[in-house]
Amino acid sequence: MPSVNRLYQELRSRGLEVLLIAFRERPDVVRRAVAERGYVAPVLLDEDGDVTGRRYGVWGPPTSYLVDRQGRLVGRIVGPRDWGSPVARRLVEALLEQR
Repeated sequence: MPSVNRLYQELRSRGLEVLLIAFRERPDVVRRAVAERGYVAPVLLDEDGDVTGRRYGVWGPPTSYLVDRQGRLVGRIVGPRDWGSPVARRLVEALLEQR
């Protein structure tokens, strides 16, 4: 998650939006984790997992969804990734360049 934090901080002025979803966790646990880990992106709570599980097919974190500026899903990545890698950065920047 540190690489997501850095990428978000560096590129949000260019339009990058990051939403973290707390999946099947109690709000007090999520608040503590956010504070301890220093997350800067907004965190959405899905305490029972109903929305993310049924609607989006997320059954185990981490899952990343890439959505373009028109709101279309353009990619889904299951498992941890280094969002600070050159390949990941080029992917995100290419999406930000699209209008």
